[in-house]
Parts: sequence; structure tokens; C-alpha cells
Amino acid sequence: MITVGLLLLLIGFLTGIPILWSLGMIVLIVGLVLLVLGSMGRSVGGRRHYF
Repeated sequence: MITVGLLLLLIGFLTGIPILWSLGMIVLIVGLVLLVLGSMGRSVGGRRHYF
């Protein structure tokens, strides 16, 4: 999710499409939250790791 978020941010920035920028930011934040929760040993949605 982090990679997809960064990709959407990059595409949105280069093309000037604000919806891609917004979606990229949301996906990036969700990916980072899942990464932090997974690294703390907490299972989120029945999964321990998201990779």
C-alpha cells in the first residue's frame, strides 16, 4: 500500500490531477498505519504482517 500511495502521489504531482494526489495521500497514510501496527506485533484484520 505504501508503494501504491507513493506512485499515486507521484503521478498526481506530475500530471496535476488533484484526486490522484488526495488518493495517494490517503493510501500512503493507511499503509503506514498498518505497517506500524504490524511491527508492534498487533494483528490487524486477522493478519500480522502486511507485505
